[in-house]
Amino acid sequence: MEELDRELIKIVPSARQLAHQQLEFYAFIHFGINTVTGREWGDGTENPASFHPDRLDADQWVGAVKAAGMKGLILTCKHHDGFCLWPSRYTKHTVAASPYREGKGDIVREVSQACKRGGLQFGIYLSPWDRNQETYGFGEVYNDFFVNQLTELLTGYGEIFSVWFDGACGEGSNGKKQKYDWERYYSIIREFQSGACISVCGPDIRWCGNEAGDTRPSEWSVVPGRTSETETIAEKSQQKDHSAFRERKITAADLDLGSRKVLADEKDFIWYPAEVNTSIRPGWFYHKEEDKMVRSLSELLSIYYSSVGGNAAFLLNIPPTGEGLIYEKDVERLKELGDSLKNSFYQNLLLSARLSSDCQLDGFGIEQVREDSYETYFRTEDKRTACVIDLQWDMEQTVRYIVLKENITLSQRIEQFKVTAEAGSRSVTLYEGTVVGYKRIIPLSAVKTGHIRIHILDARIAPTLSFIGVY
Repeated sequence: MEELDRELIKIVPSARQLAHQQLEFYAFIHFGINTVTGREWGDGTENPASFHPDRLDADQWVGAVKAAGMKGLILTCKHHDGFCLWPSRYTKHTVAASPYREGKGDIVREVSQACKRGGLQFGIYLSPWDRNQETYGFGEVYNDFFVNQLTELLTGYGEIFSVWFDGACGEGSNGKKQKYDWERYYSIIREFQSGACISVCGPDIRWCGNEAGDTRPSEWSVVPGRTSETETIAEKSQQKDHSAFRERKITAADLDLGSRKVLADEKDFIWYPAEVNTSIRPGWFYHKEEDKMVRSLSELLSIYYSSVGGNAAFLLNIPPTGEGLIYEKDVERLKELGDSLKNSFYQNLLLSARLSSDCQLDGFGIEQVREDSYETYFRTEDKRTACVIDLQWDMEQTVRYIVLKENITLSQRIEQFKVTAEAGSRSVTLYEGTVVGYKRIIPLSAVKTGHIRIHILDARIAPTLSFIGVY
């Protein structure tokens, strides 16, 4: 077991992965010709003349996203229909063929510049399946076309934090399927945007396995190397739009990707953190008939706590209307979400607590967890895989949330933990869990206590904590 643990703690995030995980919560913007046609997946025969979002306001999009507390925005620069939101030199099926800004518009530029003004990071989605492109299915000539378009986006719109690929791989109009040259795509991204994470069909950020906002109870970041190949296999890709795919849940067979038990027989390990992606509405693109179907605040909070609070990032889709504005109900809900999160985490009660632990490594004492930083952190000695941390106050506190963060620059180590509270002469178990990782948020039912105890029950070599928050 110790030999395995020593191998596992060698697996740590790259600088780009670490920066991405620290974003925590960011937006998807699905917008394009499908917004006009009312479809989810276009077939590439749409007329660009129908595309005229005359009230488009990218600053309004950024304002709504920021109000929710999000730190980035990923734009669908081209979906499966092949219609480009920038004037690509490699196809006529673009915004340049539309009436928008008299054929001189570039929505990718508008959105990237609005993100820069608003302090959001900007990312791109580019579908590898182009149903308008006649070379699709013809091997290298199509890969050349795709790389050319990818290069346009990577070199013309400033710094990009994420390149988001899905694995959709259906037949073109010629009845052929394309074999995507993923390694070539990745090398171009690394060449021009070395800080960008490649998500889902890529080596940096993995898909949680569904589009419903469902998450695993234990979301591991250190997983078998073969996990990164799952979504790039054409036979397993999504080949048509279907609500069952959008709503599918994780199966029992997928629940454990990274415990010691699962990794014991593996030889190759990677750092591959999860991302939870879902939409604020039933569909990914805007549909007027869904105006009364915006997710409730309680539902969004539940997804937030299970994703951001469960060692995963949260990518929430907000689809603008055909006019080019985020619908007022969606804007209201996003502000409610942001306000709720601010109110929940505005004051860390730990600042007034007395801290102690039953073991710690010299120079890495428990006092280090007061600051949210990887420069200062708590750690036990090697081979001390369990410890108890006490948080005590002079007066009872009303506690609704506890936040734990490992120092993931030293890998993901904690395998099992629980939190208890002293209530009079009794000790009450508040929570039992496995994974902490980048962040674990533990929602509670307004517990009144003056003494909380964190029990790390099992860990790889020696547990770490970079931060504890009590709210």
